[in-house]
Amino acid sequence: MSRAATPPIPARVLGAGGPSPAPVGAIGLGCMGMSWAYGDEGRDEKESVAVIHRALELGVTLIDTSDMYGPFTNEELVGRALAGRREQAVLATKGGLVVGKPPAGGTADPHAAYGINRVGRPEHLRSAFDASLRRLQVDHVDLYQLHRVDPEVPIEDSWGAMAEFVDAGKARMLGLSEVSVEELERAHAIHPVASVQSELSLWTRGAIDDGVLAWCAEHGASFIPFSPLGRGFLTGAITAASFDEDDFRAKNPRFTPEALAANLKLVDVVKEVAARLQATPAQVALAWVLDQGEHVVPIPGTRRLGRLEENAGAARLTLDAEARGVLNALPAPTGARY
Repeated sequence: MSRAATPPIPARVLGAGGPSPAPVGAIGLGCMGMSWAYGDEGRDEKESVAVIHRALELGVTLIDTSDMYGPFTNEELVGRALAGRREQAVLATKGGLVVGKPPAGGTADPHAAYGINRVGRPEHLRSAFDASLRRLQVDHVDLYQLHRVDPEVPIEDSWGAMAEFVDAGKARMLGLSEVSVEELERAHAIHPVASVQSELSLWTRGAIDDGVLAWCAEHGASFIPFSPLGRGFLTGAITAASFDEDDFRAKNPRFTPEALAANLKLVDVVKEVAARLQATPAQVALAWVLDQGEHVVPIPGTRRLGRLEENAGAARLTLDAEARGVLNALPAPTGARY
């Protein structure tokens, strides 16, 4: 059987409770690392394009990017990769974060390590959205997301401007990222929330604890976990704190030498479960995320074909009761999330 003939991975439905649901592979693809945040070493656009093409062949159809990544260059890369293949992808991008000097009315993001500013003003979102379409070389996206809520702008104003994109046929669905249940309720009263993109993994479970995951299930919204592999840590491949200066993890509290040494104990448990299930640690970590509900569609990022194939395989891995119990009982990691 040729690579291209590999049966597609199991599917889930993006925005199942909204007016424009879309079938997607149970595993999606986060494209950020192809252009930004994880260092330049090994970055190769040709291979990144090949990863996106292979993802579509595997049924990994939710392709996620943002104008912030690069900034801007990741959308351009994704646009080139999807040329002639647009109908095969469920394309998602984001706006509302600006890298660099704060624009007028911008608000510094307290979790940013790269000088990121939250800008949720309607006029900014309108111009940012049109610029994203140009970079992606498309006339519409399937999902447009507010990357972060600007505390200086009522969410009703930001969300109302984004609803215009749906009315104009330029976006099928709208989503939010890193929001509270209260913010979700306010946005949903204006226009259906199709998705929430926030961090969720074996070492980051805030979306469960704060009720956001449950809210999504109750309202037919998808939950799209970013960093479901703990920024690569849960794969077991990272054993020392040796990152390039331009790698986000060099500034992350969980990746200091002391914290990393303590957190390796978590990975040891994941490795033990993986060995028993004849899977890889990454597949076990992703299977646990998928196990949190049929509305969950994680988007592990990679720029390597081998890692893509490995991640896609997690969609076919079923955790048994013993594995669930062991993984659910993992202690909290050492170090703050940001």
